[in-house]
Amino acid sequence: MSELSDKKCIPCEGNIPPFDTKEIHRYLKKIDGWNVKSDEEKSFFLIKEFKFKNFLESQNFSNEVGIIAEKEGHHPDISFGWGYCKIKIFTHAIKGLAESDFILAAKIDKI
Repeated sequence: MSELSDKKCIPCEGNIPPFDTKEIHRYLKKIDGWNVKSDEEKSFFLIKEFKFKNFLESQNFSNEVGIIAEKEGHHPDISFGWGYCKIKIFTHAIKGLAESDFILAAKIDKI
């Protein structure tokens, strides 16, 4: 996991194909507790729910994720409420997953 978290997210302009299932499973082993799901368009994304003791802890975590996302130039979908924060990561330009998605997940896990 530390190997990925030391890397920098690279902006994607859609000029690469999304990871196939073999690459996804190879990278999934490098991050902790993230799930891979697909949407109605069969596009893959990473998702993880974090648990907290109260609303403030959830909010603070969400803010930390936002700070990392802005530094990396890679912005996940974040939803949070009392005692939880859900993070959904994918690369919009390719409608799927790329290395930067796993890099961001590894950085979030270090919070």
